[in-house]
Amino acid sequence: MRKRGKRRMKSFEQWNGFEGRIWKEEINVREFIQKNYKPYDGDEKFLVGPTENTNKLWGKLQELQKEERAKGGVLDMETEVVSGLTAYGPGYISEETRKKVTQAMQEMNYQPNELARSLAKAHSNTIGVIVPHISHPFFSKMISALESAAAKRGYKILLCNSKDQPEKETEYLDMFISNRVTGVVMASRDVQIEKFHDLKIPIVNFEREENTEAITIQCDNEQGGALAASHLADCGCCHLLHFGGIVGRDMPADRRADGFLRVCRERGIEGEVLLSDRLSYGSMHYESYIEKGLLEHPETDGIFASSDLIAAQVLQRLYAMGKRVPEDIKVVGFDDTVIAGITTPSITTIHQPIEEMSELSIAYIDRRRKGEMVPNVTTMPVSLVVRDSA
Repeated sequence: MRKRGKRRMKSFEQWNGFEGRIWKEEINVREFIQKNYKPYDGDEKFLVGPTENTNKLWGKLQELQKEERAKGGVLDMETEVVSGLTAYGPGYISEETRKKVTQAMQEMNYQPNELARSLAKAHSNTIGVIVPHISHPFFSKMISALESAAAKRGYKILLCNSKDQPEKETEYLDMFISNRVTGVVMASRDVQIEKFHDLKIPIVNFEREENTEAITIQCDNEQGGALAASHLADCGCCHLLHFGGIVGRDMPADRRADGFLRVCRERGIEGEVLLSDRLSYGSMHYESYIEKGLLEHPETDGIFASSDLIAAQVLQRLYAMGKRVPEDIKVVGFDDTVIAGITTPSITTIHQPIEEMSELSIAYIDRRRKGEMVPNVTTMPVSLVVRDSA
């Protein structure tokens, strides 16, 4: 027969001065209260009366109660918002109190903490944005447009520059989740976002080809390529060269190439597409890629570049090679960023509606947050802007 030993009672410094045994061995609130509470036998001297603010609030409540009775027992009725613990904002705050608080905030130079605010809500008023190259003219214009569009709707932008590194993009997405962003605008190219769908965070693919349930907003890239080729053909060019996307990577530039080649076939002119390597895209230096293409195709009399940045570098290489633009070779870019208007000659380009696409991105995130339906894919038209290069 085994001899049972005594059960050793736990003891903590914080328990000193409290009576009882069972509550120390198990969760037993009843015993703790019975062993440790002491009834108060004094009078009401320890009580204080209501404050001035409490009396004011009580007076306001009594006025509303009179109004409620006069209306038959119902003061007002909410017909838009479903009842719930967090369905409504703060309760009654007098204008006088509001002014005092605002004055104190100004005197203390108080700045609201967005992360702290988000902890009290299901989301913050921040929209995350990931771009691969913050200094690229297209993304610079996009960021500026997104920030303006977000400000109009009361949102702020949390901007991340991934430098075209997939692991950084995934890291930034995780950070957005931790910060409870309202939505995300993705302009990167590599990271897969399927795992974020279950989190109910609206994600907009901005000029990013991705077969996911995310919202996609893009321009009509094929139409842009067709407009560029048609304009060069109308200018008398017969040997066209397109500096396009990246080898082994699906990009919007590929759709531009599709439109470009289609028009070349329809017009019976030569059309060649050259793809760059990832190193050129990552560094945004296309000089060697451009020079190699020009040397391999000396008959070229018309060039379509898949961005204004590439088009500007085409002008540089042509000048270095002694070629005149537009007399010897005509050049058309894409995007219609600021760089297209400041080169010599200025660049004829395909206008991409970046401002409108940015407005729509923020609007769709806002609508999805409110539970509204939005289109899965929105394709916006482009247009030709004729300048000096073609």
